Amino acid sequence: MAASIRVSKGSLLIAKPFLGDPNFERGVILVCDYNGQGSFGFVLNQVTDLFLGDVLEETIYQDVPLHLGGPVEKNTLHFIHRRPDLINGGSEIMDGVFWGGDFNHLKTLLNMNTVREDDVRFFIGYSGWGEGQLDDELGQDSWIVTNTSSDFLFSTPPGNFWREILRSMGGEYRSIAHYPTDPRDN
Repeated sequence: MAASIRVSKGSLLIAKPFLGDPNFERGVILVCDYNGQGSFGFVLNQVTDLFLGDVLEETIYQDVPLHLGGPVEKNTLHFIHRRPDLINGGSEIMDGVFWGGDFNHLKTLLNMNTVREDDVRFFIGYSGWGEGQLDDELGQDSWIVTNTSSDFLFSTPPGNFWREILRSMGGEYRSIAHYPTDPRDN
């Protein structure tokens, strides 16, 4: 995994240990779009106490957790997945990871246990930046930029994601992975 790369669709933004924004403390964001008008993505490692069935009128038999995708429009529901063979209409974000698709069909696939919890992640809300805003934050050295594989993205438990992605990057990043949440604990 490479660090110090340019941001593009499919990049991961890893919050520096002392970012200072509670919305992104130790957050890892999958960038879904990055262009001159702005950027958006989903926080991969903030799980809520809710399940998909809690926010839908239909019954969902699997207890699929909802992640907090970010502080913007928390009344919206989004999903990423790695099953384009079963879920039509998604947009490829990175190799093997797709955003969106046929949601009604996905609900059926979940209830039939054809799509498993580790094939899909659901988010309420998203992370968004206006024109130039993310570039300004990158210029202030607020984020570490890297890439990962779909297997790492879907198989790493959200609670361990920030630490594990940094460890996998090696070198100075491996050291950052061990920083305490509160610097007074150092």
